[in-house]
Amino acid sequence: MSFKSLTAFLALIAVANAAVTRRVACPDGKNTVTNAACCALFPILDDIQENLFDNAECGEEVHESLRLTFHDAIGFSFAANRAKTFGGGGADGSIITFSDIETNFHANNGIDEIVEEQRPFITKHNITAGDFIQFAGAVGVSNCPGAPQLDFFFGRPAAVAPAPDKTVPEPFDDVDSILSRFADTGFSPAEVVALLSSHTVAAADHVDPSIPGTPFDSTPFVFDTQFFIETQLRGTLFPGTGGNQGEVESPLRGEIRLQSDSELARDSRTACLWQGFVNEQAKMQSAFKAAMAKMAVLGHNVDDMVDCSEVIPSTKPVTGTAHLPAGLTHNDIEQACATTPFPALPADPGPVTTVAPVPGS
Repeated sequence: MSFKSLTAFLALIAVANAAVTRRVACPDGKNTVTNAACCALFPILDDIQENLFDNAECGEEVHESLRLTFHDAIGFSFAANRAKTFGGGGADGSIITFSDIETNFHANNGIDEIVEEQRPFITKHNITAGDFIQFAGAVGVSNCPGAPQLDFFFGRPAAVAPAPDKTVPEPFDDVDSILSRFADTGFSPAEVVALLSSHTVAAADHVDPSIPGTPFDSTPFVFDTQFFIETQLRGTLFPGTGGNQGEVESPLRGEIRLQSDSELARDSRTACLWQGFVNEQAKMQSAFKAAMAKMAVLGHNVDDMVDCSEVIPSTKPVTGTAHLPAGLTHNDIEQACATTPFPALPADPGPVTTVAPVPGS
């Protein structure tokens, strides 16, 4: 091929690529997208950032919206759907559409509050519950410094049936049952640990009702690796059942640790995966984004959906650095990974850390 012919050929490729990536102006006169269907999301974005997430804060509604993405999507079973026996529709919004059923499941205790907060937005913007739940989760977590910018695919049909009970793992479940339940939805142990990165911006209201709004790590408004550090601190399992079922005592006053998190952090199948996120912010972000992308489309074929990930706001950089809480040393770490030492971390100065509850819980 002559130089002149090659130049002409490359010019044609450039024109073709430009046509593929041509952007469409939205009716609002300020946004452009690669697919016009995504324009419908900008009014929803503006509305929920102001009126659901309190002007784009990483607060209680973000925590609960992120929790809702999981509780809706995990109600699914590949094995059951193949067998045509039981199995919900995955990330289909059934937890809102059939809230009179699903919010009564034990594992969904307390989820009714965010369900009722989100419902008016769904009605106002004429969007399916499945799309809204995953969109709100992705937008909400973008408000938390350190979080990845999550993907969002648009086009979930309305749910046709409630998810079955006992498909959502609970804090007092053992590691075998948790990994088995996730495996039934197509998630590996590594992806389970990645999804639990969400607990870095989470708090418990109903594990122990006597202490509502208790966070899982000392930085509940920052998407950082402190969760993976602080679950490795030595703690005491509360015996028996009742209000403390599923709870492990943390050495940090004001912090709660789920029994399931504590056991996953120490189980031979997941301990090194868990420790592998300590002080590895980029690794945690990447793994969480990939696992969430998979979870958010459970029960759907992405070929039938529109990629509107560009509508999700850009995220903010992480604040602070990985550290041991004040008053603690490396000796307070309960080493669980048999092959790699726990990373050396600086300790915050001052007296033993006290963690404040999350407001609004």
